Amino acid sequence: MDTPRTANAWPSRGDCRTVSRGPEEEAVDVTMKTVIGGELVELPATIAGIRSALDEDQVRDFDEEIPHLPTAELPAALVRWALAATDADREDEELFERLARGEDVGAVPAGAGRPGAV
Repeated sequence: MDTPRTANAWPSRGDCRTVSRGPEEEAVDVTMKTVIGGELVELPATIAGIRSALDEDQVRDFDEEIPHLPTAELPAALVRWALAATDADREDEELFERLARGEDVGAVPAGAGRPGAV
């Protein structure tokens, strides 16, 4: 009996650990995509792939946190850990500093350009 598969907006083929989806499918590399510093970046999208991208201290913290998280919090935590090996935090900090200084960072209100948006 075939089990239904659900679509996920993030996983895609890329440079990550190989994950087997089942005996009838070939192995695929599962990644998440985001933009950091204006460049498209592929991040590991498996627990093992994320863990392998971390340094020794981060692995220790990851191993302490992940097994104890409620399942509802797991997706956000895995994204946070996948981003930990990038410059995303530095980029965010710089953006928030610019916003605190009152600089125009090109942000637009949510819904801008949609009919009926205020």
